Amino acid sequence: KLAEIRCSPSRLRLARMAMEKEKQHWDMIPKRQGLYDPSNEKDACGVGAVMDMKQNASRKILTDACDMVVRMTHRGAKQANENDGDGVGILISMPDDFFRSSCPFELPPASEYGVGNFFLPQQTDVREDCIKLIARLARKFGLTVVGSRMPLPVNSKVLGPYAQATEPYIAQIFMAEQDDGVMMESEVSDAATKRAKTARKSKRSQEKGSVSLGNLPLETKLFLVRRAIALRARQVFVCSLSSRTINYKGQFKPDQLFEYYLDLKSPTCTAYLAVVHSRFSTNSFPSWNRAHPFRRIAHNGEINTLEGNRNQIKAREALMHHAESFGDLNLEMFFPVDEDIGSDSALLDNVVELLLAGGNRDLAEVIMMVIPEAWQNAENMEPEKRAFYKYQSCLMEPWDGPALVAFTDGLQFGATLDRNGLRPGRFYITTDQRLILASEVGVVDVPDEQVSYKGRLRPGKMLLVDFKEGRMIEDTELKMRYATARPYAEYLADHSIDIKARLAEAPEETRLLEDLLDEDIAAPVDYKVIQHRILPLLKYFNYTYEKMEMLVAPMVKEGHEPLGSMGQDMPLACLSRLPRMPFDYFSQLFAQATNPPIDPIREANVMSLVCPIGPERNLLEPAPESCRRIFLDEPILCQRRFNAVLELEADGFPRAVLDMTYPLTEGNSRARRADRAISGRSLIKERLDQICKEAEAAISVDGAAILILSHRRAGEDRIPLNSLLAVGALHQHLIAAKLRTHVAIIVEAADAYEVHHFCLLLGFGADAVFPYLCYLSLLRIRGCDYPLDKRIENFRHAAQFSILKVMSKMGISCLQSYKGAQLFQAIGLGKDVIERCFAGCKWVLNGVGFDILAQDMLEFHNQAYPARGPLPPLVDVDVEELDDFGEYHFRSIADSEIHMNTPDVIYKMQEAARENSTEAYKLFAEWQNKITEQTEIRGQLEFNVDAVDAIPIEEVEPASEIVKRFCTGAVSFGSISDEAHRAMALAMNRVGGKSNTGEGGEDPMRFKPLHEGTMEAGAATWEIFEGDSVRSKIKQVASGRFGVTAEYVANADELQIKLAQGAKPGEGGELPGYKVIGAIATTRNATPGVGLISPPPHHDMYSIEDVAQLIMDLKNANTAARISVKLVARIGIGVIASGVVKGKADHLTISGMSGGTGAAKWSSIKHCGLPWEIGLAETHQTLVLNGLRDRVTLQTDGQVRTGRDIVMAMLLGAEEIAMSTAPLITLGCIMMRKCHLNTCPVGVATQDPELRKKFTGQPQHLINYLFLVAEEAREIMASLGISKVNDLIGRADLLRPKAHLKDNPKMADLDFSDLLKPAWTMQSGLSMSKGTPLYCCVPQDHELAHVLDQKLLVRLALALEEGEKVVVEKQPIKNVDRSVGGIVSCEVVRKFGAKGLPDNTIHVKFQGSSGQSFGNFLAPGMTWELEGDANDYIGKALSGGIIVVYKPSKSPFKSSEALIAG
Repeated sequence: KLAEIRCSPSRLRLARMAMEKEKQHWDMIPKRQGLYDPSNEKDACGVGAVMDMKQNASRKILTDACDMVVRMTHRGAKQANENDGDGVGILISMPDDFFRSSCPFELPPASEYGVGNFFLPQQTDVREDCIKLIARLARKFGLTVVGSRMPLPVNSKVLGPYAQATEPYIAQIFMAEQDDGVMMESEVSDAATKRAKTARKSKRSQEKGSVSLGNLPLETKLFLVRRAIALRARQVFVCSLSSRTINYKGQFKPDQLFEYYLDLKSPTCTAYLAVVHSRFSTNSFPSWNRAHPFRRIAHNGEINTLEGNRNQIKAREALMHHAESFGDLNLEMFFPVDEDIGSDSALLDNVVELLLAGGNRDLAEVIMMVIPEAWQNAENMEPEKRAFYKYQSCLMEPWDGPALVAFTDGLQFGATLDRNGLRPGRFYITTDQRLILASEVGVVDVPDEQVSYKGRLRPGKMLLVDFKEGRMIEDTELKMRYATARPYAEYLADHSIDIKARLAEAPEETRLLEDLLDEDIAAPVDYKVIQHRILPLLKYFNYTYEKMEMLVAPMVKEGHEPLGSMGQDMPLACLSRLPRMPFDYFSQLFAQATNPPIDPIREANVMSLVCPIGPERNLLEPAPESCRRIFLDEPILCQRRFNAVLELEADGFPRAVLDMTYPLTEGNSRARRADRAISGRSLIKERLDQICKEAEAAISVDGAAILILSHRRAGEDRIPLNSLLAVGALHQHLIAAKLRTHVAIIVEAADAYEVHHFCLLLGFGADAVFPYLCYLSLLRIRGCDYPLDKRIENFRHAAQFSILKVMSKMGISCLQSYKGAQLFQAIGLGKDVIERCFAGCKWVLNGVGFDILAQDMLEFHNQAYPARGPLPPLVDVDVEELDDFGEYHFRSIADSEIHMNTPDVIYKMQEAARENSTEAYKLFAEWQNKITEQTEIRGQLEFNVDAVDAIPIEEVEPASEIVKRFCTGAVSFGSISDEAHRAMALAMNRVGGKSNTGEGGEDPMRFKPLHEGTMEAGAATWEIFEGDSVRSKIKQVASGRFGVTAEYVANADELQIKLAQGAKPGEGGELPGYKVIGAIATTRNATPGVGLISPPPHHDMYSIEDVAQLIMDLKNANTAARISVKLVARIGIGVIASGVVKGKADHLTISGMSGGTGAAKWSSIKHCGLPWEIGLAETHQTLVLNGLRDRVTLQTDGQVRTGRDIVMAMLLGAEEIAMSTAPLITLGCIMMRKCHLNTCPVGVATQDPELRKKFTGQPQHLINYLFLVAEEAREIMASLGISKVNDLIGRADLLRPKAHLKDNPKMADLDFSDLLKPAWTMQSGLSMSKGTPLYCCVPQDHELAHVLDQKLLVRLALALEEGEKVVVEKQPIKNVDRSVGGIVSCEVVRKFGAKGLPDNTIHVKFQGSSGQSFGNFLAPGMTWELEGDANDYIGKALSGGIIVVYKPSKSPFKSSEALIAG
């Protein structure tokens, strides 16, 4: 284009600048808008490496690396445009010969210069400034730029449109020690001027405290230069800068990497090491700098504890003031450590790079410190190794989460798995001393006779290649090398304190009560007096009768948290008309899709509550004293442990007690309230500021090592601060002041007694909790003969196991990593509260501020200490009881919580359904919508009818079409009765909707159509029409695989992958043993009487690429089925949903937190997930922002009841609606909440034969209800001027907040602007315009046309058509051939049924390396024989077929010593 411009040089320059500006920045992650937050972005990937352990550089290393990354294309992802990928990169050993032949300048000797690839701006003037800055910073650290290749030769034509639009200017810059370097041409003309300035600069540097760099190694200087560039030039990204390795990466698909970088394509470019990475991002936004590898690591996984790790490293910066490795350099100029790339992997790389450069550690030792194996419960581990890990835990907490990390500094290459082993890592060693490691086998072709060993990485284990030694060092030898390098056991014995070893003898009950009450007790103990004494305090801190009986009592009596059922149906804290504690504004985060939850029972050996607490030392200078810390074995302290902590002052751990109360007069004084209102100050905020100042003084002046936040002074004349606010504010303040690493924070809390409370306190920064009032409350437990100390121990045992369970929902194993990680989401809290107390916590709906929280505490005070006269004559003060606000069960009293499910509403719904009464339905809808107004987010919204013109209802899509968009939710056969399950299926099939099996299989007899007649169902008789069906069109697949067979999958219209459940996200389905009887056990292929719990890890879905693999598996097993993925609403669900859609899902269900369940722990039912309105809106907005909305159908569920709810959901983005509780109510459910007890009195949720006889539901009742709902929806559509449902979807502009919200102080500040932001107004390079359809209209391409099964179908035709025996010999197979057997198995069961064919009717003999899911759903009569090796998920859902795998006959290794499958 420039050549065609005939103009003056000035105009030519302007034209060039205009063209350069067309290029956007290389990181185009959009800014936060609507509910989309870029900080929620996740990724996964395929990782691999190939190397010559003897350091023999060759071209083959690079060609193998190219093959490797291309053959892992399926582990990466394409973007909205098929020609754009998520990012690919390669890190290689220094190709010195190639650089010497390619550079037009002389290079210093090998290893005496460094080189890096730099992403620079396309604008010439900005780029030149950046280049000058790079040169200036190089000189500052004793280096000079010896030359450059600018621009680096690339082939931009291979890029997709998004990558082209954001392509950076790439420069390759070479640096060396100043004595050996020459200046760049651009600097020559300024040389004289610069020399003249040198003296002045030197003088100024000395005045500023400049230091000599001395004899720092070249690699260290290069690190310092790179860090300086990163912190001073945001428009420059340094891919790597090293004398040993160089990094080439960008926004590519795998097959574009070697085509784009011409260096890599050159035959003369050689290496002895290559590390490759293919990225799968949850978004479609270009981001060149987020591609891997980074400078030291390539990471496949997710760091679940990222926020805590980030806070901890920020707090440690104050201690890292000096490092011997950096000489006398002032390190403050290199902080913060976090370069804010926006990636968890990038931050980990920042930390690893710093520890390697400045900590006198080898790279392998650094990785062992940040990703330790599970040592706490490893009784058989070598003592030296345990001591090593225990010592290192004093310096840094684990970076916890599923991970395969490959790492190198050019001297070593290594790879490790997380302690759970939740990522695949397979490797070969060849006879010519090459190591080939990758997420899969078969990614590089190696002759069988050259493979000397095949292995895999194991949980927490590491392999290392030391290039100096020229060999691979196995895990035990490697780790013992570091474990025995120093006497770590002696360090620990001399300096650390184990609190368990300091425990005194268990006190007598009187002494225990005195300690808990903090006062003397006269003998004998009068328990009634004590209970009367603490009753006001219990009321003050919101202990209720219901919570004591339903939550605390079972923990004391049975030692575990109790079960509940039927979900959450009370208001959010920000909507409640009753005072609520700040704890209630938070819900627990949970893992789904991008990483797995784990199971605290199955994974008990890797989980730990052990934590070091107290002052830390300089991370960069480990010393014997670095382990001078206190080891707590448990975070919920008993009185003995608390006393032991108090006694540590004599050991050099001074303590300071900080009062968490303030005078009642401060809260009640009108004058003080007026002063605060004028100054804009809050009473709570003032007290928090005072606490923070007291803490800072205690640390800085008094040398306090332990801070105790205490409620002891709370009483009638002093109001307590909520402990969560105090902990959060203090933790954040100390981090900002860089004092957090100087102290431990222990909370002597009166308001903590639920598992959720303990998790919040620990998650927001507490090191331990001493819930003294909770322990005293245990005296009130009825029907329990245990002494108080036994009650306390049972409670602590239950609470601490439940803490592990909450941690496991996020896939976290170690409490040390969980503390301070802030793995919660706030809803309806004010921005001022978040910023002051919970900075960095995820939150939505700006709302309740400090003033409302202070007012709530006054109301609690009034409940505890009411202003009342003498009691009436018949009222006995001794029998006064705790209040009951109906938070778990409906209470028909004024001062109780409102519930969505009330007896009158249930009755009216059933009346409307039974009688098909429009009048009854309208009354039901009016009542239900009024309740919704007080309990749900959608109740705060109204239709913006003023902005549109209504249309006649006759123009609106008919109800018969609308009901086809309805389905019943995933309620499994077993959790409800067979009668209820069949009734829902029959009704939904009649209206053209869908029913869902839930997880648990389906009786094959239901696959067949019914004939005209009648059917008995409990006490009911159903009329059956010809062609009716009780087959559920939606078949759910969960991790338990109960009843999931090839036949089950083949008989589905839709296959739903259950990644999470609304009522208990992060946990698996649970069916008590007394429900696993008869047909249920048979259908689920289970043992009668044995309880069933699906593993919460969803063990075949470790990451987003594994979800994509399961989607492919199911699509192969039933090519006609729509593949759905069920997710649960949480902050960040939009980016997760985008990743799932990129993984080829056809359908998404977004469940709300209020969904029902047959059985779950109460802490999960009450405190996990978000309302579907938030999750649905975020998902719709993010999909539109990514240009993916037209590829997927969106559905939502969670207490959807009326036509108003239906239209609200559609306006927020849903095309389909799932309902579970409402259909069950129409069939007779009366919400007794006894599902988990098997005692449902109406035969709906029980397997008791006698109770099932009481079932009276009729399918027609449900049909009537669905049409009544659809007709109400039509009326609303007419009022909005919308005739078709598709035109309704995503029209958030037709919603607005209700005006009367401003009249309620609690809801006055709720901000719905993000929720109601129209998706088409959101800005990104990929977002859809208003005219683009905001519903599914583009089918996913599942790429089935060329899978191996299609070829096999032809060769197996005789077997499939006639049942004749067919043998296929020497069938080649490669790792890209995935899900082999799924399509063939589907054909077998469709024609021959579940019994399939006789054994070995179909026998295929494969040779090579199979891809994932080899033998997927393999049906009876099929034998898959493989000579070679198989990847993960081999035999997934094996359904009667036979799989045989054995080593190649030419391979020299022994079968017993190598791994060939898995």
